[in-house]
Amino acid sequence: MSTRSNETKKPPSLVQVEELRVDGRLECDTETVASDNAALAALGYKQEFKRAFGPLAVFAFSFSLAGIFPSIATVLIFALPYGGPVSMVWGWAIAVFFIFFTGLALAELASSAPTSGGLYYWTWDLASPRWRNLLSWIVGCEYTNCMGLVAGFASVEWGLSVQIMAAVTIGTDNSFVPTTAQTFALYVALLIVHGIFSSLATSAIALLQTLYVLVNTLLPLAVVIAMPIATPKEFKNTAAYAFGAFTTCAGWPDGFAFVLSFLAPIYVISGFESSIHLSEEAHNARTAVPWAIVRTVAISSLIGWAINIVFAFCMGTDLESIIDNPIGQPTATIFFNSFGRNGTLALWSLVAFAQYMVGANALTVASRQMFAFARDRGLPFSGFIYRMNKRTQTPVNAVWVSAFIAFLLGLLVFAGPTTYSAIFTISLAGQYTAFAIPMASRFLGGKKWVPGPFTLGRFGLPVTIVALMWMAFAMVILAFPARPGPTAKSMNYMVVVYCGWIGLCLIYYYFPVYGGARWFRGPQKTLEGADGVVLERAFA
Repeated sequence: MSTRSNETKKPPSLVQVEELRVDGRLECDTETVASDNAALAALGYKQEFKRAFGPLAVFAFSFSLAGIFPSIATVLIFALPYGGPVSMVWGWAIAVFFIFFTGLALAELASSAPTSGGLYYWTWDLASPRWRNLLSWIVGCEYTNCMGLVAGFASVEWGLSVQIMAAVTIGTDNSFVPTTAQTFALYVALLIVHGIFSSLATSAIALLQTLYVLVNTLLPLAVVIAMPIATPKEFKNTAAYAFGAFTTCAGWPDGFAFVLSFLAPIYVISGFESSIHLSEEAHNARTAVPWAIVRTVAISSLIGWAINIVFAFCMGTDLESIIDNPIGQPTATIFFNSFGRNGTLALWSLVAFAQYMVGANALTVASRQMFAFARDRGLPFSGFIYRMNKRTQTPVNAVWVSAFIAFLLGLLVFAGPTTYSAIFTISLAGQYTAFAIPMASRFLGGKKWVPGPFTLGRFGLPVTIVALMWMAFAMVILAFPARPGPTAKSMNYMVVVYCGWIGLCLIYYYFPVYGGARWFRGPQKTLEGADGVVLERAFA
């Protein structure tokens, strides 16, 4: 075990980590405090979940939720029209570089205060006393309830539904073209199946993570190896084309089209904070959770880059035929050209299975965060949502409330593709808003910062500044339409939905008599020490 010494000073490093003993106790200076349960108690919460996630399972959960290959399969349409190979390869590399800063800043917060409430708890704890109730309300209400996690879960489920229907179209030689109603029916069935899964005991969910991480690692590896071998010569590209060809068919100027290609990695490398919401179910949470964040971003970025390079070499040069193919899925079209009908069906079934895993974990995360905010009485019907099933020790009510909200969001597909795409982008806008507020509060709130075992040291401020600037930039490009000069049907309504939801949060907060300003006081202490006094933080 490592200990700090007042006599020996080590040169600064970007990441400093204090180890945890095997028995789960941590050492801060020369003072030893109880580990996971006591760390949670120091934040004022009693232990209600069963801690069944080891460090590997925490990483596997986070990495599986990223779902690198099925996510790329879903959002390749955001890279192909905006520069083709150059955007796929170099646009990806630039974007993930800045996303990594976001992961580092978030990991440092996660190590300091490991709780399922994470983002809104940190906001309340670190923000100015004048603003912390309102800011914590916005982060919790906006990100926890719908706009972030539940909207993200809904978009994953819809993407899975489209992928399954694409497989049916390929299997019937394009004779079957699904209607919106048929795809929505499949979407509802998936919500029910995943609701059942997320209601299982924590130990059962944790056990499945090993399978999930294997699939999400071996599937990209198989594609990277097999695709160059199987692709016919007419679809193989030269290195000059794969790394240097710039082709845009979206109507934007070349420079701005390249910037819009950042949308693909922004969509794919998201959800990496999911391990935060397992903090109360994880062993050694103060190190396991932050390292799960960092490793998920790093490994997903590298695997995603490799996949994009292989695609650039093996997709041919007719991008418009890939985008407009009747299959309705650019990645499936590329597979069809490389592997043929049967090979594509076999591979695509694995892609859909991997996406299924993403959906299962996405609902689990959404329910845990909803449970945490209901515990602090921040949601309507908090008394109903904040209930732990005695048999499974999981928040079953929060699971089904999350699934029901996703069902309501899914109804928007009948209003047209642009309306639903707004929900897809709003999950990311909400996510970045919820990341930015506690990050900024750490330095602007005036409270003394108490780091956890994972700390950036003196690099914490510059890393956070870069992360905040990147997220502000990303939110701007998320608001742009797919093509210039949009009509009412092709307009990106993200700003409308985003501002509307923030407006609803504020109305609910300031509503006369019944508004949150009258009763919301941030995190509610649920545990008292043996002497009747809430335990104080001891993380110095």
